[in-house]
Amino acid sequence: MSQRYSLRCRGCGAAYPADDRHACERCLGPLEVVYELDGRGDALRRTIESGDGSIWRYWPLLPIDEPRDPGQVGWTPLQRADRLGRQLGLRNLFLKNDTVNPSFSFKDRVVAIAAQKALELGYGTIACASTGNLAGAVAAAAARLGLEAVVFVPSTIEPAKLTAPTVYGAKVVEVDGTYDEVNRLCAQVADERHWAFVNFTLRPYYVEGSKTLLFETAEQLEWRLPDAVVIPVASGALFVNTAKAARELVDAELVRPLRARLFGAQPEGCAPVAAAFDHGEDHYVPVRTPRTIAHSLAIGAPADGNAVLALSRDSGGAVVSADDDAIVAAIRTVAEGEGIFVEPAAGVTLACLARLAREGAIEPDDLVVAYLTGNGFKTPEVVPAPEDRRIRIGARLDDFERAFPQALEVA
Repeated sequence: MSQRYSLRCRGCGAAYPADDRHACERCLGPLEVVYELDGRGDALRRTIESGDGSIWRYWPLLPIDEPRDPGQVGWTPLQRADRLGRQLGLRNLFLKNDTVNPSFSFKDRVVAIAAQKALELGYGTIACASTGNLAGAVAAAAARLGLEAVVFVPSTIEPAKLTAPTVYGAKVVEVDGTYDEVNRLCAQVADERHWAFVNFTLRPYYVEGSKTLLFETAEQLEWRLPDAVVIPVASGALFVNTAKAARELVDAELVRPLRARLFGAQPEGCAPVAAAFDHGEDHYVPVRTPRTIAHSLAIGAPADGNAVLALSRDSGGAVVSADDDAIVAAIRTVAEGEGIFVEPAAGVTLACLARLAREGAIEPDDLVVAYLTGNGFKTPEVVPAPEDRRIRIGARLDDFERAFPQALEVA
């Protein structure tokens, strides 16, 4: 076992070696990875900055003994969004564009960690329960690393999200049920098969990949934390591990201590955490039947939902929701204004960002980062092209001039 990191229960604090357990033997609480750092401050910063353009530059803060993944995962653009910022009244808005990862979502980050951990622990097959993006990321990582892949998805997910896993060579199991029902089935299968379920049996390592979004963001901001981060909430793991990343950056003396306010974003049709936050509750009530176009956030019983509630309040943030119309409008706005085409989950982030700005939860001069976690080409049916933007003409100049009379005026 590695001496550089180990596991610790997030509930009772019990310590464990870094093996393939995922729940505390004492209290059944979730386990998280803790590190013994060899260096801090300037020395660690130099080590990171000398690394390659991927998540592996942060290897000292990740639970992998030796990176072996040939894929270029991470180090995605942090794009300043002045046009969108002007619309929202935000003068320092940045978009962390994770739509350009190898399988076009941030899930490549978490799977890269989990898949390599599966290799280290001797597994030959990786698997997952997925609402779509995770299935593609698991299949792609398995292809790169020579593993078998089996992915379980609700039969209602977008057809485009089924294409990638099969092309990468995975077995796709379509289940008639909600994501939460798929997840329960996978827990049963995990007991029967020696498969590494990345978001279940390897969850303590899997979620560590989420930290790299904030690691990169801080480095791209010349080693500082944002004032506010807007994060989509599905299981809640990305939110919880963004908070963990902020603590680790401060503890490692890579950034100045600054309380980054964390804001969660959920679709109105599946917003158990946002509803609990709005009512001042410490525990959410599960949503039994999600109804939203943001299928990748349609998790009615998020594993880390209550932790999201606590962390959002402790940071001075919030958890809010947006309806489907606002989600679609946000997708179009960021595409037309910033040139980034996102899927509905990121549309939720942007719609909630707009709401937070409108309601004054985010100040005009705050340095704000919004996580864009998935590519819109996976869900084109959500934003069909308006009829007035599609023009069909014959292959003759006079046909073109009739269709574009303003072109004659310009000439």
